[in-house]
Amino acid sequence: MDLAGMTVVDAHIHQWDPLTTPREFSGLAKLLRYVPVPMDLAKRLAPRRDREFVGDPTPFVYPYLPRDYRADAGDVPVEAIAHIEAEWIGTGPLGPADETRWVASLPFGVDTPALGAVLGAADPTAPEFAELLDAHRAASPLFRGIRTRVEYHPDSQVRATRKTPGLLTSPAFLDGFGALADRGLVFEAWVYSGQLPEVSALAERYPETTIVLNHLGTPAGIFGPVGRDTGQHPGQRRELFVRWCDDLTALAQHANVVSKVSGLMMPILGHPVPRRGEPTPVPVLLERISPMLEHALDVFGADRLIWGSNFPVDKPITSIPNAADAVATALAGHGADDKAIEQVFRRNAERIYRIDVL
Repeated sequence: MDLAGMTVVDAHIHQWDPLTTPREFSGLAKLLRYVPVPMDLAKRLAPRRDREFVGDPTPFVYPYLPRDYRADAGDVPVEAIAHIEAEWIGTGPLGPADETRWVASLPFGVDTPALGAVLGAADPTAPEFAELLDAHRAASPLFRGIRTRVEYHPDSQVRATRKTPGLLTSPAFLDGFGALADRGLVFEAWVYSGQLPEVSALAERYPETTIVLNHLGTPAGIFGPVGRDTGQHPGQRRELFVRWCDDLTALAQHANVVSKVSGLMMPILGHPVPRRGEPTPVPVLLERISPMLEHALDVFGADRLIWGSNFPVDKPITSIPNAADAVATALAGHGADDKAIEQVFRRNAERIYRIDVL
């Protein structure tokens, strides 16, 4: 579907420079800079869970800055973006606010899309959580909320931050979350699909706080095998899809939850990784993602879905134009008209993140 004539907000991108800013993957980036191992060899030497998550490590070992995003966006008419925290490991309890300050200093809005919002890193279980929220707000007036690394998967070979489930519903998390709610900030929930009931419980506890489900809940292995025992055969993938549908339906009953139709080209979903520089074509993407998008549209409606490219994380699988085309075409094929498409690709992000640069 052609998005020409429509201005777009890309509500989920990452900016980083692992060579000059402290990221979890900075060590690898610096190593490969000084020890020029061929990228394909570096990929083969990486642990399986990392290989399956990133697909191709190339985007993670080079800076990804506004000019790089502009080039990747191609002819998609992106006017503004929302930056989502990207594994910053600055020191001290207020260190994550330095990422917000750094992003705000980047050359957005010159010959690149404008910076519309920043969603920083913070952990509600930390003693200094409230102080960190205020530090983020002081770092940029575009700070709109946080994302916390809470992802857990029962398959130990699927890459995840947490080793045990239940953080989102733990007393420490729920108690600390009040500081976010008091400040009217947004919570970005990136979880694997088995954690969707936890997101529902959080939404019920804090019904006045906007919760943005990232990547439709990331059902790892829904398109192909990953990990030790995830998505290994069609029957297992069908079972995963049915459970995801049920849990997403339950989550959508909470009016304070919106969902991003983003990250649908993450390698961890089980996409085959194409040859570098040959993005998966739109018809192939449509065949895979259409059932997910149709269900999301049914349960959330067009006024509670937000598009994001998740670049450069999704870059090993496809391009931004192909990803945007596939999402828009799938939604249109399920009855979304031009007004609904504009809601998903612009209006909802403007409302949720209070973006007024367009």
